[in-house]
Amino acid sequence: MLRVRMSAKDAHYGGNLVDGAHMLHLFGDVATELLIIQDGDEGLFCAYDMVEFKAPVYAGDYIEAYGEITHVGNTSRKMNFEAYKVIKTRPDISDSAADVLEEKILVCRASGTCVTPKNCQRKNVQ
Repeated sequence: MLRVRMSAKDAHYGGNLVDGAHMLHLFGDVATELLIIQDGDEGLFCAYDMVEFKAPVYAGDYIEAYGEITHVGNTSRKMNFEAYKVIKTRPDISDSAADVLEEKILVCRASGTCVTPKNCQRKNVQ
């Protein structure tokens, strides 16, 4: 799990809206951690096979990104990812107001494949 606050520099569109590609960047960081745990190496992200943007993210929001390895092949690792908004900015109240959400909001989900070359796998080698 990775928790980050979206900053003003992350806002890409009017109204402080953060672009969806930023969620994919977070998923890449989660994938890197999962590969280090699995293989002892950062590996490489090959492709997303599914991405769904479910809710908007704004500068000031806090996002938690999760991932799991769902299949381990010879060198490939299939993964699923989800990102949730856990703190919401409240510009309607003031520039610095925010609320911790009682229920986190799914903002993005994705699945993809990473590869760790055989010669880079240092863990679980048989």
